[in-house]
Amino acid sequence: MEKASERTLYVMVSLCCAIYLGFCSDAKANDWDQWQGLDRDNKSKETGLLKKWPEGGPKLLWSVDDIGQGWSSVSVSGGVVYVTGLKNKQEYLYAFDLQGNKNWQRQYGKAFMRSHFGARTAPTIIGGSVYVISSSGEVACMDVSSGEVKWSVDCRNKFGGKYGTWGYAESALVVDGKVFFTPCGDQTTMVALNSKTSEVVWTSASVNDQSAYASPILVEKNGKKQVVTVTGSYILGIAAEDGEILWKYDYAKKEPPERDRGVRINAIAPIYHDGNIYVTSGYNHVGVMLDLSEDGTKVSLKWSDKTLDCHHGGVVLVNGYIYGASWINNGNGNWVCLDWDSGKVMYEKEWFCKGSIIYADGMLYCYEEKKGNIGLVKASPKGFEVTSSFLITKGSGEHWAHPIISDGRLYMRHGDTLMVYDIKATSQDM
Repeated sequence: MEKASERTLYVMVSLCCAIYLGFCSDAKANDWDQWQGLDRDNKSKETGLLKKWPEGGPKLLWSVDDIGQGWSSVSVSGGVVYVTGLKNKQEYLYAFDLQGNKNWQRQYGKAFMRSHFGARTAPTIIGGSVYVISSSGEVACMDVSSGEVKWSVDCRNKFGGKYGTWGYAESALVVDGKVFFTPCGDQTTMVALNSKTSEVVWTSASVNDQSAYASPILVEKNGKKQVVTVTGSYILGIAAEDGEILWKYDYAKKEPPERDRGVRINAIAPIYHDGNIYVTSGYNHVGVMLDLSEDGTKVSLKWSDKTLDCHHGGVVLVNGYIYGASWINNGNGNWVCLDWDSGKVMYEKEWFCKGSIIYADGMLYCYEEKKGNIGLVKASPKGFEVTSSFLITKGSGEHWAHPIISDGRLYMRHGDTLMVYDIKATSQDM
């Protein structure tokens, strides 16, 4: 009897652990805990979402105003919604529960106030901490429960950073206990800080460049990790362990003759897949596909393309095809699909204006920036087919914030207003 009871207890404990771990795994899969999602690829793993919206758009669950000026995306982790905003020349991080009630707000840095000022950083949530980067170059770590600032480093001044016309627009990459940031300048290009203490783990060599407006991604090849990012002139691969610059590609040299802006503006995070790295940029710049060598120390050009010169709305790779919006001018652009392997243009379609894009459950979510229409589009290289759309009417200013999806909810930020829509399908929608 005693052994039987022990076996019963063991089974019950094991079952509870399995259920708990399964619940946590599902909850994690539904989170969008950093810039561009769990894997920094602009894709949600969720299923069971609406394939067509009701007339007028999906149900608005709640909205909040007065989150401050900015274009930063929302992050959602552990049942908490995090967003940044600018007020009185300071940048703040806000935390809300899933009903829109504010848990706390905390100032984390000074705002860049020369031109197009507003919060840009999407919060990164890792293990009880949330990491943000101010537009003036301060990196801060805060407690997820209270908002208490655990540490803050003025990286621009500490490392002699050099930014472009609009300051910094980077979201923190946190990997293996290190926070990566790209101050640029003549002292260093990228730095790694200890995620718990803020101590400097390493500083890379300088490539004597200014920062761009893109956030880095992590690439792992043959068991070795490198951080891939874009500066004003270069695409770089930097060893995550010690900061060695493994390779650099002179992206500025790929400028066509008609592109003459003086300051190079690169605002799109790279995409990595199957040994290849794709980078694009607006203003008639070319997109490039780079082949990463087996040892991860060299790149070679595979193809280039002038059609998908994405401004700042991001791109997404789905089933072998790249989707995004091109730049015709600052107020216009088309929606484009490219073949990943060849760069062949599958389609170029006019729909309101250029904008931002994410993917979930077979569909593209396209948010055009001129008027604020958001469209639900089939992810297919055969054409840009909008199944339904609606207009964002709350908030003010540019429609530049990227949408995000978490647990069947679509989060839209417009200026100092955050809106949350129900996009989960019911049995009647199936």
